Amino acid sequence: MAASNRDRVNQIAIFLIALLCYAYFFPRWADNNQNSRLNMVVAVVDDGTFQIDKYVLGQAGYGKTVDYAKVGEHYYSDKAPGAAFLGIPIYAGLRVVLDWPIMDQLTQRLANSEAFKATLRETGSGVVEDKVRYAMAQVLLSFLIGAVPSALLCALLYRLMMHFGARSGASAFVALTYGLLTPAFAYANAFYGHQLSAAMLVAAFYLIFTLGERDAPKPSVFCSLTIGLLLGYSVVTEFPAILVAGILALYAAYTLMRRAAGAHIAWVLIGLAVCAAGLMAYNTAIFGGPFKVGYSSSELWQEQHGTGFMSLTLPHWDAAFGMTFSPFRGLFLLSPIMLLAVPGFISWWRCGEARAACVVALLSMLAMFLFNVSSIMWWGGFAVGPRYFLPGLPFMALAIVFAVDPVASGDLKARPGWLTLLIGLLSAWSFVATWGLTLAEQAFPPDTVFNPLVEYAWPNWLAGNIARNFGTVIGLKGHAGLLPLMASCVAIATVWWVVSRVALIERPGRVETANPAGATRTV
Repeated sequence: MAASNRDRVNQIAIFLIALLCYAYFFPRWADNNQNSRLNMVVAVVDDGTFQIDKYVLGQAGYGKTVDYAKVGEHYYSDKAPGAAFLGIPIYAGLRVVLDWPIMDQLTQRLANSEAFKATLRETGSGVVEDKVRYAMAQVLLSFLIGAVPSALLCALLYRLMMHFGARSGASAFVALTYGLLTPAFAYANAFYGHQLSAAMLVAAFYLIFTLGERDAPKPSVFCSLTIGLLLGYSVVTEFPAILVAGILALYAAYTLMRRAAGAHIAWVLIGLAVCAAGLMAYNTAIFGGPFKVGYSSSELWQEQHGTGFMSLTLPHWDAAFGMTFSPFRGLFLLSPIMLLAVPGFISWWRCGEARAACVVALLSMLAMFLFNVSSIMWWGGFAVGPRYFLPGLPFMALAIVFAVDPVASGDLKARPGWLTLLIGLLSAWSFVATWGLTLAEQAFPPDTVFNPLVEYAWPNWLAGNIARNFGTVIGLKGHAGLLPLMASCVAIATVWWVVSRVALIERPGRVETANPAGATRTV
């Protein structure tokens, strides 16, 4: 099996493992952020309007949210509309399935399931048909708009790192580290906009980077237009992504100019303009102006959104500490493996390969960090880690491969044993903390808990109160519900290992090295 075929196997395995881990756990129920988007989807399809009055005013017994904008006498979702726009045609198709008799059987089965009832709050209304229909829509939309793009993002990170000259093992490790050992895991199967936006930004970054490679084909109109559409729609999906999208747009212009294809910059701009025009038309129709967004009409958070520029002020220390090392939302306490990005960026720059990409990745990460620490609501409400930072997280993850793989950094010395041990310890803690906090209870940790790991995750895990999952559906309670996932991951990993071993046996003596262009080759 050729090296390129092995890479395809690795990408498929990374995608499947990530997707399985994401989709195995159901999206959080009664989540205001998700409900705001889902209410918009259901209202458009079921009622033919963007108004979500019946959810806000309590006319519907499900999907209630406090994340809304009020214009005149009507209520609308105050979220960036990109994820909801994609969800509208999906839910329209799902409605046909929801009317099948099997849905009544599913509702009855859930109502009689002791394992499922054990996850419900005693003060709730139990399992009713409308709730099941709403939950089914949330599950499907979260899977297609959250889990699938997030899993593809993991595979795409692998491909990028291979282009950087990293070895396949290190690239696979970093790709799965990002996908499973960081807050990306928490939001991958949720109807938020963070992960979808991040996937589009990295896809655009990949296209731009490969355009600049020495042996890359001549830029095409389709590729340039796609870059513009990806960057533009990432902003339609998550407004703060405009910071990274702007950096990547400049990177695209720089790359196209170097390829003597400056005329293609116009196609990138056309893609951006199409998305901008669509967003401005929506803003005008709903909120009364092309540059008015839902947050400007938020009824419950007027003080926060009215401070500075849409809640943005100057960077402040408590936010910087809070999103890095604090037990409240600290990324490095939740995922200490991400600390390796610091030496990673240094090694990336020093190795002399893909320096433009290094600068772009670093700036993208810093842009989202500065946005996060400048927000007076930097903690993001009920959350796992600093969720506003998520569009910048994959760019930070890319640097880790230069810290763990001496070949990528150009240092061919054997990695010292203490470094291997350190990487193992950081990975183990990241797994325990990320999974422990993400899967505790049926909702993300509230912002009233100072130390979520100790005060929220630990008690719920001791009580067996973990997120609903497919094990729950088949009657497995508490921790036992994780057994099918563990068995499935072991099975995929075993097949992956066997196929990789067969590839090595078929072509003995083939090893990977880094070539001057920064791509991998076999000799």
